[in-house]
Amino acid sequence: MEKLLKNRIVAYIGALICTLLWGTAFPFIKLGYITFSIPENDIGGKLLFAGARFFTAGIIVLIFGLIVYKRKMALNKSMILPIGLLGLVQTFLQYVFSYIGVGFTTATNTSIITGTTSLISVILAGILFKSDRLTFPKIIGCIVGFFGIFFINIQNLSALSVDSIILIGDLFVFLSAISGAGGNVITKKLMNNIEPTVATAYQLTFGGACLLILGFILGGKINPANLNGVMILLWLSFVSALSFLLWTALLKYHPVSRITVFTMLIPIFGTMWSGIILGEDILRIEYLFALIFVSIGIILVNINFKGKKKLNFK
Repeated sequence: MEKLLKNRIVAYIGALICTLLWGTAFPFIKLGYITFSIPENDIGGKLLFAGARFFTAGIIVLIFGLIVYKRKMALNKSMILPIGLLGLVQTFLQYVFSYIGVGFTTATNTSIITGTTSLISVILAGILFKSDRLTFPKIIGCIVGFFGIFFINIQNLSALSVDSIILIGDLFVFLSAISGAGGNVITKKLMNNIEPTVATAYQLTFGGACLLILGFILGGKINPANLNGVMILLWLSFVSALSFLLWTALLKYHPVSRITVFTMLIPIFGTMWSGIILGEDILRIEYLFALIFVSIGIILVNINFKGKKKLNFK
């Protein structure tokens, strides 16, 4: 398995699968809010729903690990702090900032700002990892891919606003993007000493538990749902479990920039799945341009240019 995960083509396919699965979260979260009767402005309820999703995902990975690896899933004292930090940044803070920010800004602002996660990840990796130095093709690739996010929202650019309240929301969404990028970097650091299954299981469980607690504190409530609601929650949990486990394993064996640039595909896949599942209109030329730009960006970040220049931070 280790030899397979180290293969670059496998890494590309794996990252593509992760983003494709994460894209399903867009429509299923919408369906979940409807099924569990969570109002649009109920941040506590949304955090409860997210907490249940990630806590369950952590349990799924933990059960998988205990079946496959057994004693290797034991959590040593030396692992508690770094895994706790990962769960705090990648799961808890990322989604707290996201849910609060979305409540104060527009969907267009949210989509565009979230698109910076990949760029921030590449920059942080270039600063922190000698083996993943920043190059001009990487920067250009991220910028080109970022323009793809604009194409997805081109019809709604008039909704962009600099209103003071919306700016507060934008700030929180940007903090969410930073948390997501920080989580990628922390994951890469942790993988030197911790197995991906162990890190994924415990960080999701811890981060999910923190979201549940905060949701309760904020007065969130989730009304009893029918079987469809349970299936939606289980699907979201399964998607998180599988995607984070595979994503963590890929970051262990590959440079951060090689993998994280694929996150620019998530809004595109989210739009695609929303069209398939919710019947939203996706037959637009701008979506094709978005896919083309993001694909070019991914290629530029990953292609090997001879004599490529590195950006020096020293």
